[in-house]
Amino acid sequence: MVNPWELYDQLLEQARLAAGEALVAEVIMGPVWTVVRTDDGGMGLAMSPATATRTLPWSGTLRGRPIVELIEWVKSWNFHEAAVGMAALNAALGIPMDWAREATPLMTPGSANLAVFDHFRHHLVDKKVVVVGRYPGLERFTENHNWHVLEREPNAADLPDTACEYVLPQADWVFLTASALVNKSLPRLLTLSRHAVTVLMGPTLPWWRDWCHYGVDFLAGVRIADDKSVRHTAAEGGGVRIFEKGARYHLVDVGQGAMATLKEEIAQRYQHRDQLKQAMEQWYAGPGPKGRFPQWQALQQMDSELSELDRRYKRQWDARHLSHPPARHS
Repeated sequence: MVNPWELYDQLLEQARLAAGEALVAEVIMGPVWTVVRTDDGGMGLAMSPATATRTLPWSGTLRGRPIVELIEWVKSWNFHEAAVGMAALNAALGIPMDWAREATPLMTPGSANLAVFDHFRHHLVDKKVVVVGRYPGLERFTENHNWHVLEREPNAADLPDTACEYVLPQADWVFLTASALVNKSLPRLLTLSRHAVTVLMGPTLPWWRDWCHYGVDFLAGVRIADDKSVRHTAAEGGGVRIFEKGARYHLVDVGQGAMATLKEEIAQRYQHRDQLKQAMEQWYAGPGPKGRFPQWQALQQMDSELSELDRRYKRQWDARHLSHPPARHS
């Protein structure tokens, strides 16, 4: 990605259109979740910054303001402002009606915050998996598996977030927390993950159709069935408990178009490779002494690129076609 702000600008454009004349009805900045609610019934979440602050200069001034003003804070380098902006953007966008009908609800009894990993667990056997963000309870998936967890403040079992440059390009599957939008690391993480099956997830996730253009294959965001309970839980310091109080993961496959593009690219590369092989055969069949085929390096490079493209396509195919138990609904 040449311009990392492009992603944010596109998101903002969609959110401004969706926001209309809506006003801010409520802002809650809890220790884990920030909540923004609009006067027309919209509600959005974002993960609050891990660093606490005693002073927020705009406290007590947000209610009644146009929601579009807060949406612009998404690009702020003040992460408290950015969290409010992200929640405001999510409140404006909501979830498209057709996605609301087609999205797969996910539920894992007793650990609903891990429902996304549980849904894909059969696809992840013997795969190189990288998770950006330590999810409570994740150790039951990572033990005895080839998994890496990247964290800004890592524990003994994690890698620091700077390891992303080394492990993401080698991954088969990448699970990215959408809270990386707030700290502005997401564009780089998506670039590094472009060869993997990529799942963008979390309550911070904006339901936006164009994620597929940035290398995302699956969206795992939340729909809120009980906004009052979620708001109260966030205000009272709740973390994963929001999944017990009305927030539930839903899954949408947005990568089908990219998969078709990858298939077309493979076909074009094979055609070019066949042309090079024919040229090589004609070269060696011609009269006179021969050195090495002048384009032998291009042919060798083509074989290497096709091998990588085939691996990428197989990852995408397996992610959608390997048999696994159906998602648990409730």
